[in-house]
Amino acid sequence: MSGQINAFEMAQEQFDGVAKKLNLDPQISEALRWPMREFTFRIPVRMDDGSLRVFQGYRVQHNDARGPNKGGIRFHPSETLDTVRALATWMTWKCAVADIPLGGGKGGIIVDPATLSTAEKERLCRGWVQNMWRNIGPRQDVPAPDVGTTPQMMGWMMDEYSKLTGQFTPGVFTGKPLGGGGSLGRTEATGYGVIYTVREAMKYLGIDPKKSVAAIEGFGNVAQYASIGFIEMLGGKVACVSCWDRHDKTSYTYSHANGIDPHFLLTIVDQYGTIDKVKAEAAGYIIESGDKWIEKDCNVLIPAAIEGHVNAETVVKMSKNVKIVAEGANGPCTPEADEYIKQKGIFDIPDFLCNAGGVTCSYFESVQNDMNFYWSKQEVLEKLDAKMTSAFHGVLNMSTKENVYMRDAAYMVAIDRVVKAMQLRGWA
Repeated sequence: MSGQINAFEMAQEQFDGVAKKLNLDPQISEALRWPMREFTFRIPVRMDDGSLRVFQGYRVQHNDARGPNKGGIRFHPSETLDTVRALATWMTWKCAVADIPLGGGKGGIIVDPATLSTAEKERLCRGWVQNMWRNIGPRQDVPAPDVGTTPQMMGWMMDEYSKLTGQFTPGVFTGKPLGGGGSLGRTEATGYGVIYTVREAMKYLGIDPKKSVAAIEGFGNVAQYASIGFIEMLGGKVACVSCWDRHDKTSYTYSHANGIDPHFLLTIVDQYGTIDKVKAEAAGYIIESGDKWIEKDCNVLIPAAIEGHVNAETVVKMSKNVKIVAEGANGPCTPEADEYIKQKGIFDIPDFLCNAGGVTCSYFESVQNDMNFYWSKQEVLEKLDAKMTSAFHGVLNMSTKENVYMRDAAYMVAIDRVVKAMQLRGWA
């Protein structure tokens, strides 16, 4: 994927198009096209067999005009600096469009976490913090889990930061385990947030959710709870999910004649999102190649894996019945796919609006850490629903008022908020 699509060039291309529509000052535009700070570093880790292995680490802080940088840490074998730059940029817009007082950041390590033991992962996590602790913090930059990382890893990282600074600082990382400063509702937040926006889009378009079918790419955290939410909140059916199989390094699509049962699949999936093929097949699931998900007959398409998978080659294969594309992943649609979706009149819920539930709940976690007082799960999800619904309608109103595509409208809302913050602080 990374060899075909440069995610950062894609992020810049999207931004440039909207900057022209907004007649943005060229100097402000140039400041927002690039991250404010970038960190690249090497992390030596003593492996269980006594050997020393050196890993490449990253952290990019795109813009903190509205508040501390915020964004996940990925452990992925295909991680690149440009991918991290793109994700940090999108985080700036995501926080702004959700109207939470944070900026954009992202981090990562080039590694397949499935190849490491628990002890090796812990040493790697602590090594990342040892390189970055002077440049992160509750008022500077607040990382969180992402692809390949877990709440437990955030717990180790928070502990290392607290040791290095000499004070217990739970708010430096979010997405932590419950009992270790984590928030109830965080696990479900991104996937449920996707469904809150789909629900609002269906109301706007006059679509009956109970007669709706979704095809979902992925079966990580976002896809898991998006599939549960689509069935349990909306009363719809999920035709399929797909996932990467870490054993044979191949992606597969899993479908069922009666629609998939996400609760069953959760009983046969490992921590990296790999579904047990033998158990799935025994339960009547049809297993096809990983790209088949986009061809399923559905009216809601939810790409919730990684960037660039809905592209010029794949977008033409999607069902003619698709009315909504809900971008659960970051940057799943390339500019070429975007043009196709526009031409077909399909309603797109752009990534940095659609999947903002995770960072919104992370913000809630930071607030709870600051207060040292924690909310119930119901309270968290009610606040999340209200925030996501408000964000959706803010973008929809901009889209209808300016007669622009939803992605452009989301950028308009986000960029306007960031530029205003920069002006108020005397940066522009």
